[in-house]
Amino acid sequence: MRLVLFGGTFDPIHRGHLAIASAAADAFGLDTVLFAPAGRQPLKLEGTPTPFSDRMAMVELACRSDVRFSASALDAPHEDGSANYTVDTIAALIRERPGDQIFMLAGADSFLDLPRWREPERLLRLAEWIVVSRPGFSLDEFKGLPLPAGRVHRLESVHEDVSATELREKLERGEDCSALVPGAVLEYVLSRGLYRGAGSGSEVH
Repeated sequence: MRLVLFGGTFDPIHRGHLAIASAAADAFGLDTVLFAPAGRQPLKLEGTPTPFSDRMAMVELACRSDVRFSASALDAPHEDGSANYTVDTIAALIRERPGDQIFMLAGADSFLDLPRWREPERLLRLAEWIVVSRPGFSLDEFKGLPLPAGRVHRLESVHEDVSATELREKLERGEDCSALVPGAVLEYVLSRGLYRGAGSGSEVH
């Protein structure tokens, strides 16, 4: 089975995330897109404004839109409050799914920041990478690490560009976000009163 791990804060998950996941599955013949909300991202230790349980619930609702999508608590918060590292998450996934071909799905900006992640060389060895392109993006911009041949792939032409910060601001103001968020997710947000009066927080993807 060909499986891609799609990690992120997902605060909240939106149509941009789903468009990227669908495009990746189509382009690379993926059987499963595993959405794994991050418990505590090491490069964003200030945390997120929405509890993990709510973000996980929204991801589960959004994943009903495509049989290839699945939600995972693999990157759930640690009991001791320590940061979640992608290298540990991928290693755990490989142990859990030893017969699968594992990919990582990441935006261009995140991928270019890979040298700052824990054990970046090992990350490139453990999984193949699907990098969501942006205008003017080139893998030649990647500095600091040699890229293994044939293990980093570009995903072009994904046009659903949604800013999580702007989305949270719209939700806080009570604006109509039905074009940006899956219906079931929006119903969950409204029923729980999420993002109302919470501030826009930091940009997340």
